Amino acid sequence: MTDYAKRRSMMVDTQVRPSDVTKFPIIDAMLTVAREYFVPDSKRETAYVGENIDLGQGRVMLEPRTLAKMLDAIDVQPDEMVLDIGCGLGYSSALLARLSEAVVAVEEDADMAAEAQSLLSASGADNVAVIEGMLVEGATKHGPYDAIILQGGVVHVPETILDQLKDGGRIAALFMEGALGVVRIGYKIDGAVTWRFSFNASAPVLPGFEGAKEFAL
Repeated sequence: MTDYAKRRSMMVDTQVRPSDVTKFPIIDAMLTVAREYFVPDSKRETAYVGENIDLGQGRVMLEPRTLAKMLDAIDVQPDEMVLDIGCGLGYSSALLARLSEAVVAVEEDADMAAEAQSLLSASGADNVAVIEGMLVEGATKHGPYDAIILQGGVVHVPETILDQLKDGGRIAALFMEGALGVVRIGYKIDGAVTWRFSFNASAPVLPGFEGAKEFAL
């Protein structure tokens, strides 16, 4: 029988800590949340590898290093409300549930959304609400949010998402530039978002975040 707790510990020791993620709440969450529950059954044996895991529908669960560094960079506080865009089967939301006061998770694939809600409930993450809807629309009625995190690549983050961020809030997004990407953290001050480089990573672009189409005359 696979010792998943041992694999979790190894993941943290070999992928998370060496990436300069040392905040106790993040380490504790990653040691506690059973990553193998939030992947398709056929992928359980690979749940702790250091790469993005295919969830189907062109979607992935971000590799542990990338997600941990994003969580570290946006520095979610226990009294904050977080918008988790593209939650997949709910792993990122389960981590955020332990770091924040409440999480609104958006997933547009109906089957994934239903399974995420079921898995999150079963894991005791009762401060997460999974909303089925277009990722690119976020969840306006529950906002504004202290922090927003996107679980996949983007080319462009539309104003509809940035408008859901509180003044003084932070957003983490992985901007893809061809095959390579850069995670940037956006800080909203006086209604405007300023982006700062955080680290390099890579992931498929989320539906709706491919960017505005440019027409050449």
